[in-house]
Amino acid sequence: MSRTLEPGRLVIASHNAGKVREIADLLAPFGMDVVSAGELGLPEPEETEDSFAGNAELKALAAAAAAGLPALADDSGLSVYALGGDPGIYSARWAGPDRNFGAAMALVEEKLQTIGAEVSRDAHFVCALSLAWPDRHVETFEGRVDGTLVWPPRGDKGFGYDPIFRPAGHDITFGEMEPARKHAISHRADAFAKLIRAVFRSDD
Repeated sequence: MSRTLEPGRLVIASHNAGKVREIADLLAPFGMDVVSAGELGLPEPEETEDSFAGNAELKALAAAAAAGLPALADDSGLSVYALGGDPGIYSARWAGPDRNFGAAMALVEEKLQTIGAEVSRDAHFVCALSLAWPDRHVETFEGRVDGTLVWPPRGDKGFGYDPIFRPAGHDITFGEMEPARKHAISHRADAFAKLIRAVFRSDD
């Protein structure tokens, strides 16, 4: 049985400004007073799990315990079929300690080119959202969006790998999409829809 999340203060367990902004936009209709782990000066726990869900739960539980507030963590990444699912849970690490996603996108392209010109460019984004309370109750929801990789990168509206990811059924990348349009179809939106149905009280 899912636990209802009441309106009030909620920690977004991330130091990624783009991710925090996107999550805050998705939460805006639900009366949540959002604050990021970065704003609270909370440390970033080492991501030691071997799945998106495991790492999201680890981050949410750590933030909830440190802040004494409910905390929402996201672990997401790009999975490329031809690369055996890489970069996967290591998507942020491919960008290095300075989070240089330009270099990370170039590395993905380099690895695809190494395989050959006819390599499949199919990929998908995965998002795991974990909501934790200070008493260690935690709930996790997963979403995904399928698409194709393009090169060179296109657009500057998104973050991370967005400029090389063209979602299925669309002719522009996430990097070229207006945020509202991306929010309607993204992996994070898919996971959020599941979270909202489960933990936000319905007025029906």
